[in-house]
Amino acid sequence: MSEVQGQGLVGLTEIESAARRLQGVAVRTPLLPSEAVSEAVGAEVFLKCENLQRAGAFKIRGAFNFVSQLSDDQVKNGIITYSSGNHAQAVALTGRLRLIRTVAVMPTTAPRVKVDGTKRLGGEVVLEGITSLERKLRAEAIAEEQGLVMVPPFDHRHVIAGQGTVGLEIAKDCPDVDFVLAPIGGGGLASGVAAAVKRLLPSAQVIGVEPAGAASMRAALDHGAPTLLERSESIADALLPMITGELTFEHAKALMDGVVTVSDDAIREATKLLMGRQKLVVEFSGAATTAALLESTVDVKGGRVAVVISGGNLDPSFLSQLA
Repeated sequence: MSEVQGQGLVGLTEIESAARRLQGVAVRTPLLPSEAVSEAVGAEVFLKCENLQRAGAFKIRGAFNFVSQLSDDQVKNGIITYSSGNHAQAVALTGRLRLIRTVAVMPTTAPRVKVDGTKRLGGEVVLEGITSLERKLRAEAIAEEQGLVMVPPFDHRHVIAGQGTVGLEIAKDCPDVDFVLAPIGGGGLASGVAAAVKRLLPSAQVIGVEPAGAASMRAALDHGAPTLLERSESIADALLPMITGELTFEHAKALMDGVVTVSDDAIREATKLLMGRQKLVVEFSGAATTAALLESTVDVKGGRVAVVISGGNLDPSFLSQLA
């Protein structure tokens, strides 16, 4: 199955259909006011806590929405994906719920917490290389050899629609929001959030956030097409694709009001603040949006702001550094 399916941008009806499929599967995560972040940036800030989602990140929304639309015959041999870790866990959880075999190709540098989480949920783990392209090629080869269905990590409309339920919930819980910030790796989450928010709340600004050392969407927008990065480096291990998706690029170009980058130092400080003041366990990738506020990358003063905290699968080895 091709990763990019159908024509045009994901519509609101697709996201609403995904929400119905996800009832009883995905957690409707809270949108919590953050006094600590609000004080720091001079705005009313709310945290969309996908770190409290099943498997510890938003990814179950897109993975389940994709797999739930496959027939029993299509998945008789199982499903496979490639992932830095959060999507791998979501696919493994989806496989457990569907009672089908799952395989995940992950980088040799994947955090142990994500490898162990994938295995605990019943996924078979194959370690390959350190880049997204290396694990994608290995996953495609295994899928061909074993007759497995590929579950794309971001560049498919069913995946984007599933992630868009995050934006749907933000729009319902905070209808007068002025800014919505979502992190970008491959762009599935930010694309889905933009697809929902801009249809329901057209005056709200949707901003994508990337690590400065892995700004694949910023590069795509600057060059007018998805562009392969020479290297991709950041402490935000879930935001390191070497190239953004074609469909996610189209969503960013059409629906996002901006894509900004943040430094690793800002991400680290945001993680410390969220843990110390907000009492939330957040992985570095999940703190990127808060980092953009603290680094004043986006001017939100006086506004109402929703930031997507995309995941909480922080490697325990980092805790002593953040204390």
